[in-house]
Amino acid sequence: MTAQPTTTTSTSRSDSEPLLAVRDLTVTFGKGRKAFRAVDGVSFDVAAGQTVGLVGESGCGKSVTSLAIMGLLPARGNTVTGSARFAGEDLLTMPGDQLRDRRGRDVAMIFQDPLSSLNPVVPLGVQVAEVIQRHKNAKKAEATEGARVMLDKVGIPDPGRRLKDYPHQLSGGMRQRALIAMALACEPRLLIADEPTTALDVTIQAQILTLLKELVQDSGTALIMITHDLGVVAGLCDEVNVLYAGRIVERAERHDLFGRPRHPYTGGLLASIPRLHEERRRLTPVPGSVADNIPWTSACAFAPRCSSEIAVCREVTPELVPDDEHGSPGRLLRCHNPLTGGPSDAAAEASEASAESPTDEES
Repeated sequence: MTAQPTTTTSTSRSDSEPLLAVRDLTVTFGKGRKAFRAVDGVSFDVAAGQTVGLVGESGCGKSVTSLAIMGLLPARGNTVTGSARFAGEDLLTMPGDQLRDRRGRDVAMIFQDPLSSLNPVVPLGVQVAEVIQRHKNAKKAEATEGARVMLDKVGIPDPGRRLKDYPHQLSGGMRQRALIAMALACEPRLLIADEPTTALDVTIQAQILTLLKELVQDSGTALIMITHDLGVVAGLCDEVNVLYAGRIVERAERHDLFGRPRHPYTGGLLASIPRLHEERRRLTPVPGSVADNIPWTSACAFAPRCSSEIAVCREVTPELVPDDEHGSPGRLLRCHNPLTGGPSDAAAEASEASAESPTDEES
């Protein structure tokens, strides 16, 4: 397994120690020949008041990374190695009781599906209030009032009445706001948002993202945004980590990443985004799927789908190395033959790759 560099400096990060320092995080499901490495040596830092993005297609290891950090993976059937030091303490080796005290109070998570994350037979107010009771030792009346204040803070209308509602009585956007209220109830220092806008319409998405942005600005909370939507990244993240097949393939400050993508996978993701200010053009998705890869141990996993593939890509595993000359300090890249142009060149190369790959009808 390729070791990650120890230098993970962000342009928006202070010189002090990061609030969260993840090092060589590896998650393996199963054993022996059937073992599958979902996260493979991931390292990154998050500072207080910073928003760090984990970006990639479904199956790239984003959500598993967050669940490992939170200690929410199943007790059996997986192996987690590496470290995730929060305020100097390793969450991965922390005793269960101590970790449960941390979760909700210092580290919180917004899950992807609000309907399945909320208890369908418990009123909303009870679910939010119990977080406050558990971590702030508040009395029932005080916790209920705290729940009402939080629902109002996240923009739920008539919060006093909504305390008595059940999850099925709320719209998708209101359920997501309720999850955010639960996550923020104890003013955590680190918030992990796992695809918080996936099931929402565009208007509600914008409201949720604005809410998260204000949270980071007003309280200095560190935020990890997990998403496949580069539009979300463009408006929210300071630093972006692009994941593929469980490994980080590119890390850059947001403006550097969008202005000059270096990894062909990043370029392909950007090329598949519609742009209103450009002439009408055909979108060019990345060919194939995340299942079309080869082991990182012997080559570049992205090679079968890559528009820039050369012979060495299938023979040597690329290292994650500094790429400072093509952007701000701290930029990292894992590629034998990176892109050299800007977003328009990435779109052109992706278009060529799409044209050369066989269609469903041809294959």
